[in-house]
Amino acid sequence: MRAWLASWLVCVLAAAPVAATSQGDIDPAAPLTFGILPIGGPAESLEAWRPMLDDLHKAIGRPVRAVSVTTYEGIAQAISEQRVDIAFLSGRLALDAVTQQNMQVIGRLTRGDGSRGYRAVLIVAADSRLRSLDQLFARPGKWRYARGEALSVSGYLVPETQLFAARGVDSDTFFASVHVDNHQNNALAVSNGEVDVATNNTADLERFQQHFPEQYARLRILWTSSLIPHAVIVIRNDLPQALRAQVAAFVTGYGKGKDGAREEANLKRIHDISGFAPADNADLIPFADIEYALEQRRATSAQWVSEAARDARFRKIRGDHDSLVALLRGK
Repeated sequence: MRAWLASWLVCVLAAAPVAATSQGDIDPAAPLTFGILPIGGPAESLEAWRPMLDDLHKAIGRPVRAVSVTTYEGIAQAISEQRVDIAFLSGRLALDAVTQQNMQVIGRLTRGDGSRGYRAVLIVAADSRLRSLDQLFARPGKWRYARGEALSVSGYLVPETQLFAARGVDSDTFFASVHVDNHQNNALAVSNGEVDVATNNTADLERFQQHFPEQYARLRILWTSSLIPHAVIVIRNDLPQALRAQVAAFVTGYGKGKDGAREEANLKRIHDISGFAPADNADLIPFADIEYALEQRRATSAQWVSEAARDARFRKIRGDHDSLVALLRGK
């Protein structure tokens, strides 16, 4: 039901995509649609981004509509159906947009604290009996688990790769129950005693602390991942070159010009964003590496009819990864 509602919301807000069949074939008055991967809820994200997108409208002389949905699948579907022209995406979604949907990276999020990324975490209740990973893995089928969608980097991919697959465990079969939702709802589920352990990330937990201080005080971090690069902005390659350059210049220059103080205030509305650094498709290589590691772990733990079949699978995984990295580097 939720996936259907997310898709319906995208259809309502972005029913008329920009008509662009070639580099020069585009209505100069047609609006651009900006897709937002929500931080918090969809309505909250739309409100947070609106001031910056209003400034983008003034800068390029073209209306800019915003679309924010509740699921990763919802934004991925909108992109695949070309109902989104520009998008703010986490690395895994951006990887698909670049390799499958003819988009390119133009900017990378920067934060006010100067961090180069964020970290996935496992959270439990502050008073939980779970005090260590050894206790967690010692009792398969015992704990109730909440995670993000399969396209979520911190909600699924990184914990699955660095934590579960590294121990030969599939999280979908290890736990007594598995609940899939967004970071905010999963944190609430832990604080309210509805699940025992959940994935989240350091950036979303900061926001959760601001909005739900009482519930945040009932949480404790059980595990922390290595650093994950920040989200990026992508744009469709079939938009005119001049328009793409105009949007890229706006994005990477926002908060740095003569009206910097007002623009910085607008950026801080978007979860303490300080701006966007210039970036390209090569910035997605760390996410290609995450996928590669996960595929390797899965192949290692799988049952094979022969060593030859196993070796062939590993060669295929390596070859696909090498080809993807070459593509992202523009080679």
